[in-house]
Amino acid sequence: MREAEPGLPQLDAGSVVTVGTFDGVHRGHSDILERVVARGRSMGLPTVLVTFLPHPVAVLNPGAAPPLLTPDQEQREALAATGIEHVIVLPFTATLAQYSAAAFVERLLCERYRMQALVVGYNHRLGRGREGDATVLAALGQRVGFHVDIVPPALDATGAPVSSSGIRRAIADGSLEAAAAALGRRYALCGVVQQGSQRGRELGYPTLNVAIPPRKLLPPDGVYAVRAETPRGQFGGMMNLGGRPTFGDFNRSIEVHLFEASGDWYGVSVAVELVRQLRETARFPSVEALVAQLARDAQDARVALTQA
Repeated sequence: MREAEPGLPQLDAGSVVTVGTFDGVHRGHSDILERVVARGRSMGLPTVLVTFLPHPVAVLNPGAAPPLLTPDQEQREALAATGIEHVIVLPFTATLAQYSAAAFVERLLCERYRMQALVVGYNHRLGRGREGDATVLAALGQRVGFHVDIVPPALDATGAPVSSSGIRRAIADGSLEAAAAALGRRYALCGVVQQGSQRGRELGYPTLNVAIPPRKLLPPDGVYAVRAETPRGQFGGMMNLGGRPTFGDFNRSIEVHLFEASGDWYGVSVAVELVRQLRETARFPSVEALVAQLARDAQDARVALTQA
């Protein structure tokens, strides 16, 4: 997968295109992307994903802009595993928001990317006022001359369509299993290890202080059993998300203690998969009481990891 610029020569013969925000790259998105890849193979054409930065709602209604499941690099890494050949990130501006569905399709998708087929989800809409629904797109396809594939929804255990908004609600409620089922993988927090207070080291539980990604959706504060993907391999561990009330510190942070790991981790990028919440954040009457609880947390985390 490569990030493409408008007018790529590789697309001169035509392309198969999908459009959307694809936040989360969840099971429903995977179905769409699999259809794009299959259509590209059947037509002998390269595949293109067109997405936007920032999220369109952040421009159209900033106060309602949702936190993101997969901001920036997380989304690119998730898309890299899908088989899509080119990703085009369009700046979403007030001007672009005024494009009609026909103008967006003809001026951008057809003229720039030589679109021969468009693949979108069942509820996708594009263009000013979200006017470009499946019926409008099918009519445009007939008039302009491109195929339109509408992909039905992926369903969750209750029979409801999988959606980014539903996954956000699950994570905000701490329903990690429901979120993982809809995503097709465990929810993860990705960031760079930065300098911390080293208080964990003093307690006998050194931690990686992971920078919180901007606009990343975080689950409820608490202690979690986690798995961390790092350049040095995968490690089990436990994570504190939130403040350190025992020390009067209520600033929200991510601190990850890795089992069987040591050394300097500053500047290293890690992806922390959330396996299970062990308990809520709490204030302890003494440092000794906190250390005793951390020992119980470590034991509980190891058990949770063996069961996951």
